[in-house]
Amino acid sequence: MLISIVVPCYNEEAVIDRFHEHLALELLAIQHEFEFVYVDDGSADRTLALLKRLGEADPRVRYVSFSRNFGKESAMLAGLRYATGDAVVIMDADLQHPPELVGRMVELREQGHDQVIAKRTRDGDRVTRTWLARGYYKLVNRLVDVELVDGVGDFRLLSRRAVDAILQLTEYNRFSKGLFAWVGFPSVTFEYGNAVREEGRSKWTFGQLLNYGADGVISFNNKPLRAAVYLGLILLSVAVAYALWIVGSVLMDGVDTPGYATLLVVMTALAGVQMVMIGVIGEYIGRIYYEVKRRPHYLVQTTNAPSTADLKDLVR
Repeated sequence: MLISIVVPCYNEEAVIDRFHEHLALELLAIQHEFEFVYVDDGSADRTLALLKRLGEADPRVRYVSFSRNFGKESAMLAGLRYATGDAVVIMDADLQHPPELVGRMVELREQGHDQVIAKRTRDGDRVTRTWLARGYYKLVNRLVDVELVDGVGDFRLLSRRAVDAILQLTEYNRFSKGLFAWVGFPSVTFEYGNAVREEGRSKWTFGQLLNYGADGVISFNNKPLRAAVYLGLILLSVAVAYALWIVGSVLMDGVDTPGYATLLVVMTALAGVQMVMIGVIGEYIGRIYYEVKRRPHYLVQTTNAPSTADLKDLVR
């Protein structure tokens, strides 16, 4: 069985050599063939030069370099497209995904599981981050059409049929956590201890994490749009009831002094609700806008992949 290791890379010059050495050493104990598919996501440092050097030293190494930074989702998609193995392991290059767990993944794959998922514990995380993450997953699972699990990310093994299923999902706005859950197939999950980054800092800013979380909510349901309808009906019912109350009050007691402050508060609140609903609708329209343009997910600058690779893949 050939196993592909897909590794998205972005400015990983400080750790990439150590990662490859550590991973290659761990794989010696596994009685299978391996290939390494490194995807350079438009790094601004020497990551590409180091990947080329790895490719020259190790014939199992294949690298794909983007023309610019397209994001991790595009890097993972490219890695899955270029991987030729019977199973594919996706992992990060910063050694927060321990290479020693690959052997366990392969063992579980041999038991018939199409997805072997590594779930990270939150030992050592800040209390606020743990609390926010748990709150997010509790909320999002009430909204989306798939189940998202706290601590489960991209670190997993996929069978060839699971990979082929993922590659059939060609939407531009990709949220891989949801896509992995959506395709299904027999899966198994195991936990591993939280690992510290070997070098550097996380590439994710708070704003990027916030946008990624919003992607998770919007990509797999239309409930915010339905909420707009329900909220509109509720406000309409309240308005009708209030109008009836005003009419009754006028008929019973005559015209009273208009409630200026009440009217101002109500108008401001309704305007705020309308702006929020327009924003929600705009999010969905924006996603439709990107989908209908059908731009490629990424552009490849250079690769050492075999010349028999489908040229169509080189610009997706």
